[in-house]
Formats: sequence, C-alpha cells, structure tokens
Amino acid sequence: MTLFDRFASHVDAALDQLVAKGQLLADLDRRNVTVEPPRDPAHGDLATNAAMVLAKPAGTNPRALAELLAAELAAVEGVIGVEIAGPGFLNLRLAPSEWLGELTLIGQTGDDYGRSPLGEGKTVNVEYVSANPTGPMHMGHCRGAVVGDSLANLLAFAGYKVIREYYVNDAGGQVDVLARSVHLRYREALGEAIGEIPEGLYPGDYLIPVGKMLADRYGDSLASAPESEWLVPFREAAVAAMMDMIRDDLALLGIRHDLFASEAAVQAAKKPEAAEAELRARDLVYDGELEAPKGEPDPDWEPVTLPLFRSTAFGDDQDRPIKKSDGSWTYFGADMAYHFQKAQTADRLIDIWGADHAGTVKRIKASVEALTGGSVDFDVKLVQMVRLLRGGEPIKMSKRAGNFVTLADVVKEVGKDVVRFTMLTRKSDAQMDFDFAKVVEASKDNPVFYVQYAHARICSTLRKGKDEEGYMPSADHIALLGADEIGLIREAANFPRIVSAAAKAGEPHRIAFFLADLAAAFHAYWNLGNEQTDKRFILAQQPELSSARLFMAANIGQVIRNGLRVMGVEAATQM
Repeated sequence: MTLFDRFASHVDAALDQLVAKGQLLADLDRRNVTVEPPRDPAHGDLATNAAMVLAKPAGTNPRALAELLAAELAAVEGVIGVEIAGPGFLNLRLAPSEWLGELTLIGQTGDDYGRSPLGEGKTVNVEYVSANPTGPMHMGHCRGAVVGDSLANLLAFAGYKVIREYYVNDAGGQVDVLARSVHLRYREALGEAIGEIPEGLYPGDYLIPVGKMLADRYGDSLASAPESEWLVPFREAAVAAMMDMIRDDLALLGIRHDLFASEAAVQAAKKPEAAEAELRARDLVYDGELEAPKGEPDPDWEPVTLPLFRSTAFGDDQDRPIKKSDGSWTYFGADMAYHFQKAQTADRLIDIWGADHAGTVKRIKASVEALTGGSVDFDVKLVQMVRLLRGGEPIKMSKRAGNFVTLADVVKEVGKDVVRFTMLTRKSDAQMDFDFAKVVEASKDNPVFYVQYAHARICSTLRKGKDEEGYMPSADHIALLGADEIGLIREAANFPRIVSAAAKAGEPHRIAFFLADLAAAFHAYWNLGNEQTDKRFILAQQPELSSARLFMAANIGQVIRNGLRVMGVEAATQM
C-alpha cells in the first residue's frame, strides 16, 4: 500500500473512531474526502479536506470537526504534527521514515509501482485512430493515435481490462472513390497514360503499388470492363492494402490494436436494423419529418418522412434521422449500431475523435444511453489538430502522400519516442504546434529531452558508482538521507495518485506533466552537487551514504521508466 493510500486509510479509521465515540454521524458519504499534498510544501506533507466535506452533512462546523479529527490523527504512528488551516483543512507532517518507507516500496514493487486497482478488472473499450482506409497515416491522425494508445496503457495500468479497437470505415462512398482511384492506377500499370489525376479521386503515389498488384492479378481483363464488374473486388483489394499500410504506419509508433471492426460487416450482420428495432420497441425511434433547414429558405427543400431517433429526450437539440430518403443508413444510424455492438462486450466505452466531430458527440452519447439503458459509461475525448512547423515556419506538403505529411516520414526523422512524448505535452483538446527543430532540442525547455536526460543521468551515475568506486544501490542505510533527498522522494511518491487521477479523468497527458515535474526536481537536486560537493551521489570514502543516494537515484529512475512505459516511450539510458 502506498503512502497516500495508507494515510487515506488512517483518515478513514479516524473518522470511524469519531463515529464510535458518538462525535460524528454514521453512514456519511466519504467519497469526496481526499488525502493529497498541500499546495505549499511548507504547510506540511499531506492535507485532507475531510472536515470541510463532512461538516455540513454532519450538522457541525468544519473547524470543530477538524479539531476532533486532528486529535485522532495526532496519535497515528509516523505523524509528527497536525495543523488546522483556514476554515477546517488539516495539514499533516510526517516523520522522515514514512517517506523512506515509500522509497523502499518503490524498490520492492519495481515495474508495478503506481499500478492501481481502480478499474477492478472491468472492461473498457478504447476506440482510436479509425482513419478512413483510403491512404497512409498522416500527422492529422497522429495525435489521436498517441492519445488513444497512451490512454489504453494508462487504463490497463490502473486495473482495467482494455480492448483497443479500430473501426474500419469500409462501407461509405469514400471507399468507392478509392476503388475508382485504384482502377486508374491499374490501367496505368498496364501501360496506359492516365495524365493528371481527375478531380475527386485520390492523387497520392501510394496507390501505384496497389495498381501494379491488381494488374498482376487480373491482367488487362478489367481495363475496359464496366464499373459493375470491378468495383467490389477493387474496393476490397484496395481497403485491404490500405489497412496493411495503416497497420505498418501505426507499428512505427508502437501501436497495435486488438480488434479491427468493419463497418461493412456491421451492416451485413444487420446490426443497424437490430438497433432500430430495439429503439422502436421503446418508442425512441419514430417516423417523422425533419425540420426545415435554418437560415435562408431553400426553394428545393421538401419535407420527407424518415425514421428519427428521439435524441431530444437525452439532451440533444433535435431528433436525428437514422436513415436517408433512399433507405440507406445515415452515418449516425450506422455509428449508433456500431456503438451498440461495442457495448455488448464492455462496461465502459471511450472514443478518441478529432475536434471536427464535436457536433456529433451529443447525439452519439444519447444513442448509447438509450440503447444500453445507461448501464454502459460512454465518453468521447476530442483531439485538436497539430500544426507542423520547421524552425517556426509551416512545412511543405508531400506530393507522394497526396498533399499531406505522412506519419511514417515524421517518425523516421525524429523517432517514435519524441513523437509520442510530444503529443502528450498538452491537453488533447488544446491546439498544438509540432516544430521539428524544437522537439529534438537539447534544452530544459523541451520536456522530451529533459525527462529522458534525467533518466540517462541516473543510468550514468549508477554505472559510474559501480565502475569507479564499486558502490551499489542499497536500502541498508537510507536513514542517512536528509531533507533534500526526501523532497525528491516526495515528488516521486505522487506517481500512484497521478495514475489514478489520470485514469479517472481519461487524461494521459497528466503522466507527461508529472514526469516533467519529477525530472525538474531531479535536475535541481543534481545541481546541488555542483554547488556543494557533499551533496553529490558518489562520495569517496563514504560508501554507506553513497549507496543510499544511489538507491534513491535508481528508484527515481524506476518511477520515470514506469511513467514513460504508460506513455509508450522507451527510457533513454545514455544521451
């Protein structure tokens, strides 16, 4: 049990004591009681809001309850001071041995330090990327891919069973356009001069190999054939080739999905019809007319009766059609059925979407609530686009890719770890600039470098201690560590609570922020050794203190590695 968990239990036990003494009502809701670091470290080691949260429902005032609680907590082993702050917050000061115990726990748990039972083994489906299978991955997909994959890692680390899913949009008009584009490249492979790619088709050179493959397979038998003869086989072959390319591109980022769900398969299995029947049975789908478009009247608009989902019953601003006038499914109708399918095998659904889809969030949430009766939690994380720069200037697009910058080219230039870490240096719904010059800059202003440099410094220090003095990390004499070292340990000890908070919020960027803070604290401690030789990790003729400091360094490195692993980033051992 981590230090924060232990003291949360101590606070809970102290509240139980007050209940037993008749000084506090039983059965009060304690879910909002927290134990966390105070905002100002000068105020103590831990702070709890218990008196503030419970006073009103207990029918007392916070200060009075805080005094009762302070008396109980003062008797807890390891507590050397309890202070009441403001109207009723409690600040606790701990004996140094409590923090040294946490350092030992890091060493004992290793790769598992920070793991949480939060998820209780529940299944969460995280759907991310889900780019149309019409070309290679580009940087417009990159941020959502990293956010989704890191969130999946985070949730697994926090005790969830995670399904990583990719929804293949292989049933829309875009894949017919892909098939026609590939047919053009097929004719080109047969020797026909195709000239400029016509407007409306995909122009990228990445389709040339697909055309050659189909030329080898079919010869010239389909060169002049009517579209009805080649559209379906060309569409299937092109989608398969694009998905192979997409998987390869994602693998460059270390991303692998557990499940690729096909939109065509969802429709072939009549899942939209099943969803419609389910909703009609509860009068949540009805046949009605759409409202006329807002704004200037359209002389060509005519009212038409369509099956409408009662999304207004769930907070949407209007009911939504699930079918078009020609009887085909709307995008919403098909998407609704797909989410119904996902909900059959998960307790929680999370979608990672581009910010341009923000307008559809409310209706999809409404449909999931309607179809599951609210039994499946559903959240959508919106991801803003990334602006690509080189030295502050927008970069040129790629003709080969079809006027966009491929993810593969970016990863090959700066590396997987730089890309992944950088994508998590801001909240996903905030705008981001990705400057090729800055993301590889060796400075403290670049968090990617600063965190990796901290870990590399630790590895170098451990090697130096062993090679030059024969010193090995050891917990035997950690009582020799002083206030400066304990300050660094306190930073590292935040990791488990950051993991839990990030998992609850679905925000993997919090791990990157934590690592940046921990790296800054480590570098600050390192710099003490430049100013005061007695603060260095390796001290000649002082093997006990050196081994204790090396033990601390090794476990700060362990926490950094654990955080980077959640982010899908490998820790650098030398730089």
